[in-house]
Amino acid sequence: MAFIKIQNVVINTSYVAAVKLDNQTSLGEKSVSVLIATPKFPLFQQDTITQNFYHYEWLEFTGQAANALQDYFTSFNNVIDLLPQYQEKCEV
Repeated sequence: MAFIKIQNVVINTSYVAAVKLDNQTSLGEKSVSVLIATPKFPLFQQDTITQNFYHYEWLEFTGQAANALQDYFTSFNNVIDLLPQYQEKCEV
């Protein structure tokens, strides 16, 4: 388990479900979004059948925080790139 601190937010990396790199806000500012998945614990055992076991929330970072997250999540030590940049880009 590792923790990363971005400005006044500390994130337990065990709960990072996804990261969107190279996003833009509605104002056109560069952003990085992190999807956090935290476990939910039901009050009653029978509630576990119908409820989702996780709570999901996107956190969006801009400015220096976005740059720092971009560097962290593209670092060779933290992420293995399955599609290196020299391969043909896929247009969606």
